[in-house]
Amino acid sequence: MAMIECFTVFVTIFFFISIHNRRNRDVLLPNWPIIGMLPAVWRNVSDIHDFITLVLKHHGGTLRFQGPWFTDTNFIFTSDPANVNHITSKNFGNYGKGPNFHDIFEVLGNGIINSDSHDWKQQRAMLHSMFQKKSFEIFLQQTIEKKVENCLLPILTQISKVGATVDLQDIFERFTFDTTSTTLFGFDPHCLPSRFQELSEIACEKSLPILEDAIFYRHITPTFIWKLQKWLQIGLERNFNVAQKNLDQFLHQCIAYSKREDQQSEGVVEETDFHLLKSLIKEGSGNGKVSDKFLRDTAINLLAAGNGTLAAGLSWLFWLVSTHPIVEGKIIQEIKDNCLIQEDNCLDLDKLVYLHGAVCEALRLFTPVPFEHKYVINHDTLPSGHHVGPNTKILYILYSMGRMEQIWGDDYLEFKPERWISEKGHSIHMPSSKFITFNAGPRSCLGKGITFIMLKMVAAAIIPKFRIQVMEDHPITPRLSVVMGMRYGLKVQVTKRCT
Repeated sequence: MAMIECFTVFVTIFFFISIHNRRNRDVLLPNWPIIGMLPAVWRNVSDIHDFITLVLKHHGGTLRFQGPWFTDTNFIFTSDPANVNHITSKNFGNYGKGPNFHDIFEVLGNGIINSDSHDWKQQRAMLHSMFQKKSFEIFLQQTIEKKVENCLLPILTQISKVGATVDLQDIFERFTFDTTSTTLFGFDPHCLPSRFQELSEIACEKSLPILEDAIFYRHITPTFIWKLQKWLQIGLERNFNVAQKNLDQFLHQCIAYSKREDQQSEGVVEETDFHLLKSLIKEGSGNGKVSDKFLRDTAINLLAAGNGTLAAGLSWLFWLVSTHPIVEGKIIQEIKDNCLIQEDNCLDLDKLVYLHGAVCEALRLFTPVPFEHKYVINHDTLPSGHHVGPNTKILYILYSMGRMEQIWGDDYLEFKPERWISEKGHSIHMPSSKFITFNAGPRSCLGKGITFIMLKMVAAAIIPKFRIQVMEDHPITPRLSVVMGMRYGLKVQVTKRCT
């Protein structure tokens, strides 16, 4: 009798699901009983960024996502510029980090990315003040210039001579890790050597991508599942734990190095020897408020914000330029036209308007941070008409906003630097509600200027000297991560240009 009852229940469920499947056959994101819309996300996870963009276009820019019952995977997707402007600017105070943001991004501690309210305001004001100092700008440019001349150009020259195939994204990840570490700590870990034969894997440099990948999956996995994996130390959570230990070890070494350097300098910071950690230590030495934990949390937030995003930006820029010969030719000509003497380091970056447009296009089409997430504090109504209650999670999709026809026009998928240049030949400023790569409102990215300096300096140094050719049939697809680099790297051959 019991077997007959079980069989009846099974048959009923089978027919129920079959009928539901027929009804949802043509639906992009079907909402199943009990399991919600999550199966469609997992089925399309290998191409999740473009899938979500397609879904949002189908739903007019905003969708209420329903996850499995009794889980915390219900949220709102949006790429509607009016909604994003409302969340990030007009009603900024009603949208915070929320109850589980800190859990998902636990590795960042109490740094600026995880902080809200008074703590966030204090940290932002402090960092903004430091980024505005002339000594920081000088040190940043000198650090990039030195690393380009001493390591990046020599290693590309050697690669071109031996005809080797190289992962250019890996080269850029090493380059940005070294330059970011030097800018933050005054310490170069030498992940990018000057000789091709000396390339070796360094644990601290490889830790950040592992952490970023695990954090991405925490966004689309019910909390109790990834926390169980963390407790059992299996899968991505095991890798997360190992990577965090490696990175923490590196950070504590850098903090100790900065403290020793600060004591030896006797309070004097040279104009050309400025780095952020030393400045933080000096600023707090008078009131005793700077703990090792504060330094660690600040350091990892800035390292996370400045390393992978810059490497991703460089990788997508060089892929786009190398596959668009006309754009490449115009960049080379612009650099030649603005170079007063035929030597290195003679460029005024502000004059490279076409290169600036190419950088903006790369960041629009392949924004390094593909999405941001917020929680609603009090009841609100979005401009799209969607009502949101307290603790509603909202994901606004930066990647999708760079690929919306209603925002960018019919040629929205074209790599077109000209869209950033006025008829008079000047750079066009796009509002952050449209060009969302650096976020918008009070939480807009403090490192926007740094990004443009780095990308343009590296591009201006490499593109006129080397031809980058992507290997035939090498797959180019976005990485499944909170920092959107290339999933399979950027395999290229490098040849030196004739001068």
